[in-house]
Amino acid sequence: MMKTGRLFVLSGPSGVGKGTLREHALNNAPNLTYSISCTTRKPREGETDGVEYRFISREKFTEGISRGLFLEYAHVHEDYYGTLRADVERELEVGHDVLLEIDVQGALQVREKMPGAVLIFVAPPSVEALEQRLRGRGTEAAGSLSVRLANAEKELAMKDEYDYVIVNDDLDTACEELRKIIL
Repeated sequence: MMKTGRLFVLSGPSGVGKGTLREHALNNAPNLTYSISCTTRKPREGETDGVEYRFISREKFTEGISRGLFLEYAHVHEDYYGTLRADVERELEVGHDVLLEIDVQGALQVREKMPGAVLIFVAPPSVEALEQRLRGRGTEAAGSLSVRLANAEKELAMKDEYDYVIVNDDLDTACEELRKIIL
């Protein structure tokens, strides 16, 4: 009989290093697969549809919501983000562990729908360090930066809802902590 996979949810404020930690985990956990989220936001420079995200129209996204196609979804930073339920269930059923990199709102929805999911929150060493990372990324307009920092404060207040909290102040240490949780 085939073993069902486990679902891991990685969340944290924008700019905290979730993507870097995700890539490290995918390269160091052999049975782990990544479920690509859908979004209505425009691709950033260098992003490819179907790789970082599935970039879809607002109309297609809201139709998916009304049809119950999303395991979770959220309205964040003026755009929609969500995970297709069928993508996750298909991988879990064949025994693969699945990693989601999603917003706090979405993580709590997953917890309700799939109580066995392991929720992992990635926190910055400080809000000031997070602001420096976001500014250094160079992808945020001034207004967007202030929105992301305000949202980060709200998200940090939710970290106690998670099974694990990883403070990403040293990348190697944070990567090792995530690897241990997954394995």
